[in-house]
Amino acid sequence: MATTTETKTEAENAEAEGEEAKPAPAKRKLPLKLIAIAAGGLVALCGLGGGGYYFFFAGKTEAATAVTQIKPPVFLDLPDVLINLSSTGGGSDRTQYLKVKVVLELPDQALQGQIQPVMPRIMDTFQTYLRELRPTDLDGSAGLYRLKEELTRRVNTAIAPNHINAVLFKEIVIQ
Repeated sequence: MATTTETKTEAENAEAEGEEAKPAPAKRKLPLKLIAIAAGGLVALCGLGGGGYYFFFAGKTEAATAVTQIKPPVFLDLPDVLINLSSTGGGSDRTQYLKVKVVLELPDQALQGQIQPVMPRIMDTFQTYLRELRPTDLDGSAGLYRLKEELTRRVNTAIAPNHINAVLFKEIVIQ
C-alpha cells in the first residue's frame, strides 16, 4: 500500500511541477492611483471645456442683453441760483457772490414729472444751504465735490422716497 500512496504523492508532485513550469495567465490590474489621476484629469478637462464655452459663447449673449437694458439718464435743468456767500469776518467787508447752474441727473423720465411739483422745496434747500457757505468752503476740487454730494443728499431728502443719481454743475462762478 505504501507504493500506491507514494505514487499518488509523486503524481501530485508531478502535477505541481507541471503547473509551475506553465506560467499561469495573470490578470493585470491598473493601480488605484493611476485610475484616480485619470479620472481627475477627465473632470478637469470637461470643466475647462465648459468654462471655455461659457466664456466665448454664452457670455456674449448675456453681455448683449445687459447692454440693451441700460437706460440713458434723463437730465433736468434747474433755474440759476445767485446768492451772496457768508462773510468770513476777517476784516474785509467785501461781499462775494456765488452763481451756480445745476442739472439733476434722473434715473428715468417718469421722475421728471414728480420733481416739478416739489421744485420750490428743492430751490429753497439750495438757497438756504448755499447762503451759509463761506468762500473757503468752495476751495479746490474737494470743496466742489463736498458741495455736489451735499446738494445731492438734500435733493434726495426733498423728493423722498424717490431719488436722483447726481447733481451736476454746468457753471460755478464765485465773484
